[in-house]
Amino acid sequence: MRILVASDGSAGAAAAVDAAIRFPWPDASRARGVVALGRVGWAGSTELRAAIVRSLHASADETRSMLRKRWPQADVVELHQAAADAICSEAARFRAGAIVLGWRGHGTFARLLAGSVSRAVAERAGCSVLIVRDGARVRGALARRFAVGFDGSRNSRNAIRFIARLQPPRGNRVVLVSVLEPLHMPPVSRVTAQIRAHIQEAIARQSAERLRQAGRRLQRAAEELRRRGWHVTTRAQTGAPLQGLLAEAGRSSAQVLVVGARGATGLERLLLGSVASGALNRSPLPVVIAR
Repeated sequence: MRILVASDGSAGAAAAVDAAIRFPWPDASRARGVVALGRVGWAGSTELRAAIVRSLHASADETRSMLRKRWPQADVVELHQAAADAICSEAARFRAGAIVLGWRGHGTFARLLAGSVSRAVAERAGCSVLIVRDGARVRGALARRFAVGFDGSRNSRNAIRFIARLQPPRGNRVVLVSVLEPLHMPPVSRVTAQIRAHIQEAIARQSAERLRQAGRRLQRAAEELRRRGWHVTTRAQTGAPLQGLLAEAGRSSAQVLVVGARGATGLERLLLGSVASGALNRSPLPVVIAR
C-alpha cells in the first residue's frame, strides 16, 4: 500500500505524521509526504515571501525526518497549490491507497490543513483517508484496537476491506458495530387498544428480526477478518447510529474509528454519509474514511 502523508508544520499535522508511523500498514508499504503552501505565498514583501519559503522547507524537512523513522526511503514533495487540491492531485500521481492528514492544522502563515480542507480531502479523495485530530494521537507503539461501523452496505464493506489489508499487530482487537435506527409506532389515531397492541407486537418482531440479520452480517464480516489474523468481536444494537458507534468505540478502548464513505456523486466530489461526517466532527479518535 502507498501512503501519502500531508503536513503543514502544525501540531495537528505532526499528530497525523506520528499516527502514520504507528499505523499497522502492510509490510511492503511505501510512504511519501506532501507539504502544500497554498496560494497565498507570493503576495507581499520580499521578506514575507522568503519567510514563507523557509517555513515550507522546514515543514518538509521535519516531515521527511519523521517519516524516515519507519520508511527510510520516504521523501516529501512541496507544492504551491491550494491544500486540498495539492493533496488530492499528489495522491492520484502517487497512486496512494491511503491519505493521512490532520484536522484543523494551523501553519505559520495560513490554516493550510483546516477542518474544511480535511473534510474536502475526505470527500474528494479516491482512496481511504485517515484524519487525526490535534491531541488525538495514537497511543502506544502501534495502533492495535479498532472500532468499525458496519451495516452490510457496500460502503461499510470498504471498511472491512481496509482493515483486511493491514498487518495485524500482536494484541490486536477489532470490534464490529452495527447500530440500527429503532422502529417507531406509526402515527395512527382512532384505533382500538387491541389493534394498537397488535401493531406494537409486529414492530417488536420486526425489530428482533432486523437485529438477527445484523448479527449474521456481522459474523460473516468477522470471519473474513479472523482469517486475516484479527481478533474480532461484534455488537448489534438499536439506537442512533453515530452515538452508538462512538459509545462502543469508547467502551472497547479503541484507538482508531473506521467508517465507510457514502458514494453519492456530487459535481466534483463524493459526499460523506451522515455517520462519516458526524464521526469527523465528534470522534475524539483518529477516523478512517474507508473507500
